[in-house]
Amino acid sequence: MNQQIISAAAQGAAESANPLVPNLWEMGVVLAGFAVLYFIVVKFVVPMFEKTFAERAEAIEGGIAKAEKAQAEASAALEEYKQQLHDARAEANRIREEARAEGAQILADLKSKAAAESARITEQAHAQIESERQAAVVSLRSEVGTLATTLAERIVGETLSDDERAARVVDRFLADLETQSAGAAK
Repeated sequence: MNQQIISAAAQGAAESANPLVPNLWEMGVVLAGFAVLYFIVVKFVVPMFEKTFAERAEAIEGGIAKAEKAQAEASAALEEYKQQLHDARAEANRIREEARAEGAQILADLKSKAAAESARITEQAHAQIESERQAAVVSLRSEVGTLATTLAERIVGETLSDDERAARVVDRFLADLETQSAGAAK
């Protein structure tokens, strides 16, 4: 049997003397295998890659669209926040200015009330002082009158029990005193 294999190999070696010419059977088997592999790749593998590629492209485009939408919403929210912040600051400034004006008005009212109260108290004090002065003058007149009458009785040596006469003496004495006071003040 070894002999047969060796002779078949020698015969095959003699026939295929040119190494550049391929064997037809080998070429046929390789082409058939390539065709089957090509069919499998085209029929099953490529559609799966295309499907995956389409899903990824769709996911990327959807992600980009979502990102753009989120960016637009964030920009709108930022603008709204800035507007609200601006409005809040304007409102705070307005309230602060109103408070200042109200405080100044309250202060002015309190000052005017205090001035009015001070004037009223001063006027009341002047009136009280004047009434006390008048009371003191009346009291002093009666005491001075009594003293003057007593003194005049001692000087004159007669009794001035007559009220009318005593009143004239007292009035004359007080008039003399006022004249002397006025003369001394000048």
